[in-house]
Amino acid sequence: MAMNHPVQPVLNPVRLRDLRPTQMTVGLAEVRDKQQHWRDQKQGGQWLGQHLIPVVHGPSDTWWVIDHHHLARALYEEGVEEVLVSVEARLGKLSKKRFFSVMDYYNWLHPYDDNGKKHDWADLPRHVGQLADDPFRSLAGAVRRGGGYAKTSTPYAEFLWADFFRDHIKRDKLEENFAAALAKALKLANSPKAAYLPGFAGPEG
Repeated sequence: MAMNHPVQPVLNPVRLRDLRPTQMTVGLAEVRDKQQHWRDQKQGGQWLGQHLIPVVHGPSDTWWVIDHHHLARALYEEGVEEVLVSVEARLGKLSKKRFFSVMDYYNWLHPYDDNGKKHDWADLPRHVGQLADDPFRSLAGAVRRGGGYAKTSTPYAEFLWADFFRDHIKRDKLEENFAAALAKALKLANSPKAAYLPGFAGPEG
């Protein structure tokens, strides 16, 4: 997803409320885990300096988050007002239409809602506090941490897994009993049905 120039750290903090999401959902269970991790830090400022938020600078002096949405949402929930960012690209001189065309080309947009339905970029949340909960995204993250599939550099891989589980597990069952849904999802992750997904770690053939 990177462009052919170096990442540019921004040493001056950027307000969390000024960061624009490039996706519509997060898994709030994962957000809560990151909130707890943040609370456990003894030197919060130093920790933030080691966890820069990757962004693209866009038209009208906007900052668009292209990764670490769960971390950004967790820090927002914890009352953190400012973060340090790393700038992956400066596209502020483009028209808004051309900007989103370039963002889409580099796979920096994922405007899918919590039902897996694609939307227009205009429907993206205005800030990280408005990201909706997709419990299947939380399930996908839990399956990966449980060894169900391998971490991969494929963009939005965990959303692909979330959609896979969405097709095989009913949402009400997931929300009613996460542990039972996780056990089922781990089995599904190792089944031939999941062989097309990035990071598949099940038996071949």
